[in-house]
Amino acid sequence: MTVRVRIAPSPTGNLHIGTARTAVFNWLFARHHGGKFILRIEDTDLERSRPEYTDNILEGLTWLGLTWDEGPIYQTQRFDIYREKIQTLLDQGLAYRAYDTPEELEAMREAQKSSGQAPRYDNRHRNLTSEQQAAFEAEGRTAVIRFKIDDDREIAWNDLVRGTVTWKGRDLGGDMVIARAASASDIGQPLYNFVVVVDDIDMQISHVIRGEDHIGNTPKQILLYEALGATVPQFGHTPLILNQAGAKLSKRDGVTSISDFRRMGYTPEAIGNYMTLLGWSPPEGMTEIFNLSEAAQAFSFDRVNKAGAKFDWDKLNWLNSQYLHKMPIDQLTDLLIPYWQAASFKTDWTAQRPWLEQLTALIAPSLTRLEDAVAMSRYLFIPKVEFTEEATKKLQQDGSGAIVQGILAATQQQESLDETSAANLLKQVAKDLGRKEGQLKPILRVALTGDTRGPDLIQSWLLLHQKGWDRDRLQNALVVAK
Repeated sequence: MTVRVRIAPSPTGNLHIGTARTAVFNWLFARHHGGKFILRIEDTDLERSRPEYTDNILEGLTWLGLTWDEGPIYQTQRFDIYREKIQTLLDQGLAYRAYDTPEELEAMREAQKSSGQAPRYDNRHRNLTSEQQAAFEAEGRTAVIRFKIDDDREIAWNDLVRGTVTWKGRDLGGDMVIARAASASDIGQPLYNFVVVVDDIDMQISHVIRGEDHIGNTPKQILLYEALGATVPQFGHTPLILNQAGAKLSKRDGVTSISDFRRMGYTPEAIGNYMTLLGWSPPEGMTEIFNLSEAAQAFSFDRVNKAGAKFDWDKLNWLNSQYLHKMPIDQLTDLLIPYWQAASFKTDWTAQRPWLEQLTALIAPSLTRLEDAVAMSRYLFIPKVEFTEEATKKLQQDGSGAIVQGILAATQQQESLDETSAANLLKQVAKDLGRKEGQLKPILRVALTGDTRGPDLIQSWLLLHQKGWDRDRLQNALVVAK
């Protein structure tokens, strides 16, 4: 068998991390078996689908490195095919037109509710005579198309993740609507469960890998595969991604779309790595840090968990930091520049490239997300800094003014500054003031940066010196210091 899998997002919103994780599992499975990964856009929800969401989905999958072998295929371009298949089911007596009004359906549900029954369609229009149909049509009623479901039928499949799963036909809610209401001679818009099956048949999908929230659709779809005379694919229902409270991750939890993670400064490598770990356990001897190609070599469904996978921000942040810390400085600089630009920092981004790479090297060991670079480096992009309350107290301690004055005087006698000369300068000023060098550095830091904490002091000083801002900072600090 040639493995053929698909990811089929709906463009009614941005690419959700749950959909992206499903895409990752499909891609890993296809690559592990040398199969095909197919992209299908399920855009039949005409009211909510938007081109910008389709663009977001394509961009997100591309950013993650999930290249597809076929597609994108759009369902809205296949309506004629779906209607032809529905007509086939009608001709074979496997589907029928149901003329119930919304009011009649509501009354049926209320009656079931009052008698303690689960809501379901009671199949009342399954065996209408031609005279009854004609009477309904004469009233001007529209008709949905319903697919017949045998209540006594048992539907079972061997799930790649969950083993044997069994459903009873009577638990599927009665005969299933497969096309929206339309006039008597027409077939309305085909619906999800039906069009998915037709697509998977036409695209020769061998394995349907999706989230467990779709598991209730599977028995209905198996019946449709059989009705259409097709081979039923294998199914695998992956665990949901949960928040820390154990509920399904949703928009209420804040960040859920891939574009959100991208904007916050997570790398595609870290996101892909982390999503793979959300529900899959690497085999013994394999580290937790891997790229998707490495994961594909080891991927199998016997290591996919049944239980939901809790989203762990600390784990994701740690993974992302590992990728950032190992990234070449020139590559990391390329990724940081857009964040600095978005923060309205000003510099000549081309001419100042060497300075920017020095800055990147300074903050790289402390980065967790690319977005962190803005706060960490702000003091290096602005001519004058405001002093934090803690920094002001530090400058106003007795003796701080003398330290600032001593360093300023020494820098005015120093034509150029490098790591060695800066260290020697501090030693000399400490000696002249009768202080320890360690007493000077905290004062120098707050004078130069406006804060008591930050990246390496000497390297920060050198970067400010290259801009000619270090002496101005020291002068400003003298105004505050005692």
